[in-house]
Amino acid sequence: MAKYIGKRALRSLLTVSIVFVAVFMLLRFMPLEGYFSDEMIKEADEATRMSYLRNLGLLDHPLVQLGRFVKNLFQGELGRSLTVYPKVPILTLLKEKIPVTAAFGLVSMILGIVFGLSLGLIMVKSQNHFGDHMGNMFILVIRAVPSILYLFVIQVYVSAWLDVPMLFYDNRPNSWILPAISLSLGSVAWYALWLRRFMVDEQNQDYVKFAQVKGLSRSAVQRKHIFRNAIIPLVIYLPSDLLLIISGSLVIETLYSIPGTGGLLTTAIKNQDNNLVQILVLMYAVLSVLGVFLGDLLIAFVDPRIKLTQKED
Repeated sequence: MAKYIGKRALRSLLTVSIVFVAVFMLLRFMPLEGYFSDEMIKEADEATRMSYLRNLGLLDHPLVQLGRFVKNLFQGELGRSLTVYPKVPILTLLKEKIPVTAAFGLVSMILGIVFGLSLGLIMVKSQNHFGDHMGNMFILVIRAVPSILYLFVIQVYVSAWLDVPMLFYDNRPNSWILPAISLSLGSVAWYALWLRRFMVDEQNQDYVKFAQVKGLSRSAVQRKHIFRNAIIPLVIYLPSDLLLIISGSLVIETLYSIPGTGGLLTTAIKNQDNNLVQILVLMYAVLSVLGVFLGDLLIAFVDPRIKLTQKED
């Protein structure tokens, strides 16, 4: 067990390191003009500009900049925003943005699990009939159509139909409805698709036929046997689903003007705020890899058939 966790942790750390180093180095190839957002710097002469960049440490070798960043990171210093919120500590920005993104993420995850599993059960019970066909159509639209298309339709037409705001407002709770629903659609489709698939596969197993021969009703077999075994593979997705949703949706937060980390990253990229971009990318990378790591561990605990270690005879 400890050996397995250690291997997975090292592999996860290596993945995060590769992603971050690649992004950090690529940002250093961006034009330096993006740092001259201040009007005084824009109008200054070349010597003043170079002095400004030198003070920021941007003229040092990229490896030197990387080493300095890692050192500051271990000391708890995340740096300051350069262009989006000039001289504002990034830690202060994250403290303001993360709670908003986390709130939307938790609500969206709950909606995704509840409606996704419910839809999957409906599709299984009405297999090859109306409910199953409608569920498959919904899944097809969510997974095949570019998200920006149906998200735009939801924002424009559903907002008018439900009479709710098209944008997010702190003082209007009903403005949370559409963003939360929009953010949960991918999870709803995923849970419904795989629950249906696993339950259909389980229906053909010998233990199901044996339970039916013993006289158990079809609903009892589905509830006590098929659903219990089919839900196990979905557990692996729960941690990554939670952490990825909490990390924020770039499209949703930008579309609804939500002051979260997703919209912050989009703004930081547009304004070439490298300090802010690299911190947010590092945060997303850690959350993504951590979700997969926790999912691997969780599936081993909930499924007794999976053993992390096995002694040879």
